[in-house]
Amino acid sequence: MNEYQELPEEQIDINQADPATKEAREEPSTEENQKSVEDLLSEEKEKYVRLYAEFENYKKRTAKEKLEFFQFANQDMMVSMLAILDDFERALKEISKTDNEDLVKGVELIYQKFKNKLTEKGLQTMEVKPGDDFDVEHHEAITQIPAPSEELKGKIVDVVETGYILNGRVVRFAKVVIGQ
Repeated sequence: MNEYQELPEEQIDINQADPATKEAREEPSTEENQKSVEDLLSEEKEKYVRLYAEFENYKKRTAKEKLEFFQFANQDMMVSMLAILDDFERALKEISKTDNEDLVKGVELIYQKFKNKLTEKGLQTMEVKPGDDFDVEHHEAITQIPAPSEELKGKIVDVVETGYILNGRVVRFAKVVIGQ
């Protein structure tokens, strides 16, 4: 015989059950129910607003990262082209010492085209000249020499190598000589 006997449903009376279970089954009053629903609604709304704000921040951050990636994706290539640009400048200096004007014009034309293409891609030349203040964020001091005049003390005396900026970021510091 089975230890547990099942009673037909008609014989089970819920009202005869334990009074504690009876109270637990009763629903809270409509006023308490309304407050809890409003609280739940406000909590869920707050969660939604926070999640929406986080998603918006994520979208902005990824858009910014993507833009920076495209701006600086060609940075390595640009930096490697700077050596060629320097060679063009040296070649122009040496060729200008000769009497062959056509040669000078031809090399200068190629130099200008090359420089313009790099400029179109965001490369800018740092404008540094003797007498400017030394700025650690843009200049690299390769040596110090006695200042030729009193006003050049602590300032740039000579520019050895041109500095370049790519989309607002220094990609090569200007190499300068400063006076002491």
